[in-house]
Amino acid sequence: MFDERAGMRLTVALIANVKPARPASHLPEDYYAECDSLETVQAIAAALRRAGHQVEPVEANPALPTWLSRNPVDLAFNIAEGFEGPAREARVPALLELMGIPYTGAGVLALALAMDKTRSKQLFRAQGIPTPNFQRFHSPDDPLDKGLQFPLIVKPNGEGSGKGISAASVVRHAEPLQERVRWIRQHYRQDALVEEFIAGTELTVGILEGRPLPALEVDFTPCAPRGENFYSWKVKEHQGNPAHGPDPRFFCPARLSAEQTGIVQGVAVRAAAAVGAEALARVDVRLSSDGIPYVLEVNPLPGLDPKQSNLPMMAAAAGLSYDRLIQGIVESAVRRSPQLSAPAAGAGTPPRSPEVLNRSTGGE
Repeated sequence: MFDERAGMRLTVALIANVKPARPASHLPEDYYAECDSLETVQAIAAALRRAGHQVEPVEANPALPTWLSRNPVDLAFNIAEGFEGPAREARVPALLELMGIPYTGAGVLALALAMDKTRSKQLFRAQGIPTPNFQRFHSPDDPLDKGLQFPLIVKPNGEGSGKGISAASVVRHAEPLQERVRWIRQHYRQDALVEEFIAGTELTVGILEGRPLPALEVDFTPCAPRGENFYSWKVKEHQGNPAHGPDPRFFCPARLSAEQTGIVQGVAVRAAAAVGAEALARVDVRLSSDGIPYVLEVNPLPGLDPKQSNLPMMAAAAGLSYDRLIQGIVESAVRRSPQLSAPAAGAGTPPRSPEVLNRSTGGE
């Protein structure tokens, strides 16, 4: 899937937002849900260093432009999620483009589009990609479209990592629908996406350079007693924590026929391309009982936790070690960058006085 590029040695800024060890008590419990753990940042940095790169992990905060202007780098390995705002994931890539710094993963437009679930689904529908019927609610008093059928699932329109999703998100009548939309408006200060709930097999497909990885199946049967037969924030946040109860079971490759696998992978590739995230993405799909692969969303900043994230699991099933996955993401960025694919690549000046993420971050 990736070309070996022996001898490529780059100065890399690993740009991230790290979950604090002690979050401030006044913030919502899922405020930092999309941020990466310090352990994930350290794992990526270690993989990059084993490939021969010079790496400086840097926090994505208002001081980042100054740091980048004072510390020339060849490449930014971007996993920064950002905080608040409808296009927060696109902010760091936009800054990097302004400064002429190549970076890994999806571009500015893809990150902004994918964050808006409604607009993404409009693109899917326009291109004939199956996606559950949906409606964007600006207010709990908005009338429900006649074409939508209960049960419905209610989500924040612009969040990831299962934020705002719980057992209460699946509604079967008009009154709880209205209550859930009101709750999202109050807690997340944004519109709600309401879509038909698809009962079926939960799948996710990694995309690297426009090619699919083996599909991963998530079996929520162990979570059913607590009403979590889909990815909620609590399921994701407490994975591996026995006190929260059993985890979902993961099967990679998914327990599908060869024909089903090809169909699911094909629709995932099309969905990633629809938002412009062919370079790197993870696409969530629900395969209905009648065999229709419904695309739920595209995540152009997939998690890279080597122990728990889905993308490394899928890469391993494809024969890619964690180190090879990380280096492959770098190589993909190199190929897309005119200045890095030139012979002089790797001549960056070593950073000076970096603000490194080698400490436990305190609360705000």
